[in-house]
Amino acid sequence: MASQVWNVPNILTMFRLILSAVLFAMIALGPQFMIAALVLFIITALTDFVDGWWARKFNQCTQLGRIMDPFADKILICGTFIFLAARPEMQADWRLFQPWMAVVIMGREMLVTAIRGYMEQHGVNFAAKWSGKIKMGFQCVACAAGCLYLSYAVNPAPEWLFWTVVISVWVTILSTLQSGLGYVLCAVRIKKI
Repeated sequence: MASQVWNVPNILTMFRLILSAVLFAMIALGPQFMIAALVLFIITALTDFVDGWWARKFNQCTQLGRIMDPFADKILICGTFIFLAARPEMQADWRLFQPWMAVVIMGREMLVTAIRGYMEQHGVNFAAKWSGKIKMGFQCVACAAGCLYLSYAVNPAPEWLFWTVVISVWVTILSTLQSGLGYVLCAVRIKKI
């Protein structure tokens, strides 16, 4: 039984949690660590793809993985948004990462998790939808762009990078709200809440 729980996908998921904590520390330490934070964010986000692929390809899906994988995703994305939004360089311009944006993302994640738990408790399989996967993609682009933007400590970031952050952050917020609404409507259609 232990070998089924401690398989490659679950180990990668646990590793993602550890890497996330290191990433948050790097963001908090400031611009001199942002390139390393960017690289670490990309590696950490890629473990999400790899663990899911591995679990499906080698039939290593477990109940622990079904719980911990989305939890690790939420820690990575919500934590990165929180730490980026806390940076004074971001707070200097309302178009960049802002604390309320982290609240929107966390609120959506908590709502969808609650709905999923309720539905599965009542025997309804409520798996991730494509809108959630697309949302995760936008979130990853925004977080990576935010780390790169903050790496410009002394010199201002190039204008194209500024606008990449602005557009990716706002598209992330819109896709987060849209996918959250999609989950709510799906749950209402399947089973009256």
